[in-house]
Amino acid sequence: MRKVSGLLLATERRAITGLAGLYATRMLGLFMVLPVLALHADDLAGATPLLVGLALGIYGLTQAVLQIPFGLLSDRLGRKPVIAAGLLLFLIGSVVAAQADSIGGVVLGRCLQGSGAVAAAIMALLADQTREQVRTAAMATIGLSIGVAFAVAMVLGPWLASWRGLSAVFWFTALLAVLGLLVLWKLVPPAPRRLRHRDVGLDRDQWRAIVARSDLWRMDLSIFALHLILMAIFVAVPFRLLEAGIALERHGLTYLGVMVLAFAFMVPLVIVAEKQRRMKAMCLLAIAAITLSLGGLAGLAAGWWGLFGWLLLFFTAFNLLEATLPSMLSKLAPAGAKGTAMGIYSTSQFLGAFLGGVLGGFLAQQWGLSAVFLGCALLGLVWLALMVGMTAPRHLSSEVVALEGEPHGDALETLMAHLAEVAGVEDVLVVPEERLAYLKVDRQRLDEEALTRLIESRRGHSDA
Repeated sequence: MRKVSGLLLATERRAITGLAGLYATRMLGLFMVLPVLALHADDLAGATPLLVGLALGIYGLTQAVLQIPFGLLSDRLGRKPVIAAGLLLFLIGSVVAAQADSIGGVVLGRCLQGSGAVAAAIMALLADQTREQVRTAAMATIGLSIGVAFAVAMVLGPWLASWRGLSAVFWFTALLAVLGLLVLWKLVPPAPRRLRHRDVGLDRDQWRAIVARSDLWRMDLSIFALHLILMAIFVAVPFRLLEAGIALERHGLTYLGVMVLAFAFMVPLVIVAEKQRRMKAMCLLAIAAITLSLGGLAGLAAGWWGLFGWLLLFFTAFNLLEATLPSMLSKLAPAGAKGTAMGIYSTSQFLGAFLGGVLGGFLAQQWGLSAVFLGCALLGLVWLALMVGMTAPRHLSSEVVALEGEPHGDALETLMAHLAEVAGVEDVLVVPEERLAYLKVDRQRLDEEALTRLIESRRGHSDA
């Protein structure tokens, strides 16, 4: 195994900074409308709770349908042109929604926003721009940027809407799209030769095997349910704030307090999950906490403090799952299949967001705000029951090792067998055409010296 410094190169720092900022500003634009659309729907012709929910969630449908085609298209046409096209669609959708005077116009705008489904292309470009030994940290930076974008959106959206109305939120989103194009053009380095990355990209040959695994579909179910519930409750949460006596212009401050405290409470729980290897326990605890908080929001909140407490419980659990579910998925996915597993996982997330908006709008229109929370609480109970029987994930890490030459036939079988014999190596996939070995390892047991000697001995043999 080559000893290559894990320090970031200058081009890698530029790529990570630019793409994380690009991803974050795009998600910020999508999230800002969540806490304000339901409250401002009265200004839109034809608005009903169901159509408001559709407007909230419709971006998830186009994201789910188009993210994989956009990723495959970027393999053929290039990453940056495809990302630029997606940002232009996002910009057009934002302008359409900003100028809309009917709920139908907002639905169309949100649909167009989601059609710029460039998440897979962004992640592929990040993989193109980074080496194997720093790629995990680069992906973690993207994940952190999404969490920050969500928290900022919860504060910034209400402030913009109270200042200039709903259209201001969409005009600001359009501005973010323009800034994203500038970042892509000026900050992100020129794209290198496009490569296939099994740790971030979808491999259609692996799709069926990944879908058939019950441990992985439980992760897909979890992210589906989590974002379904999130989108559904934002049909009703803004009205709960008004009922608690919180003026519209102060909603942003309320969300700010909730988000800051939720993040502070979430961090030690993540540490327990990762360091003490309590992933399953923390997952079940978070689902139970979400279900309990939904029951409280349905009608048990006692004034401002009660509402604040239930929201704090919900978002602490939400943040915990957002941080731990991808980690669990990475631990469970077979060697060389993490990208495929993540692609299915992301599609499940977007489908959940779409159906959540529709379900929340339907429940609110038929039976009122409390029905939204009660319906989601019932879903939470079903979700919890399905997750109780899951097997706790082993704490395995993904490792990508660069090889010399392209082993084939007996040499390939011999190499895989020798890699599997190294202490701590639990799963192996060698891909000759990529000159890479994908490993799943238990870092507490891994004999790094033996692994290094094995790869270096093969390298010497190849050189000879």
